[in-house]
Amino acid sequence: MKHEGWESAEALDLELTPEQLAKLEAFESLIRERAVPLGMVATADAPRLRERHIVDSLRAATVVSASDRTAYDLGSGAGLPGIVVAIACPDLQVTLVESRRPRAAFLQLVLDRLELSNGAVNNVRVETLDGPVDLCFSRAFARVGVAWHAADRLLAPGGRLLYFAGERFDRSELPEDAASTLVTTSALARSGPLVIMSRQ
Repeated sequence: MKHEGWESAEALDLELTPEQLAKLEAFESLIRERAVPLGMVATADAPRLRERHIVDSLRAATVVSASDRTAYDLGSGAGLPGIVVAIACPDLQVTLVESRRPRAAFLQLVLDRLELSNGAVNNVRVETLDGPVDLCFSRAFARVGVAWHAADRLLAPGGRLLYFAGERFDRSELPEDAASTLVTTSALARSGPLVIMSRQ
């Protein structure tokens, strides 16, 4: 079976197997069928789910290193980017942190349907989490300073927060107590930088 429509993902230089692409497509269908009607993803985004959400989330997978073993997806919502990264990085254990029960139920459904053994759902508030983990993801979770404050206490030494910034992101918003690197890509027409943050 040929998987088409992934040109922008290929431009990220990620090597995805046919099985991984099939799982990403199945996840895309579940978002369209379940998450959009529940208001977890904007109805206006339904026609462009792949580019706007799936491929955009894959940007986080490009900076996962071989030594990374554990990650929290803070305020996971519809599983973006957590489920996408779990599919692309099978050696990374990704915990989807989501305090709202209906959304946590959707995430568990996705993990079960896709048989993602390296994913888990934690139906709690971020403030109650314990660390350490190698990575934290933040996409539509909170402003950058709030996200860093939440992630800082959870990260292992050398751990990083991967923060998805918006198109109008202002570098002056970056907290002074974090070292930050901004990664941009021309593969996606509309995306702000991916901000990689760690302790100074």
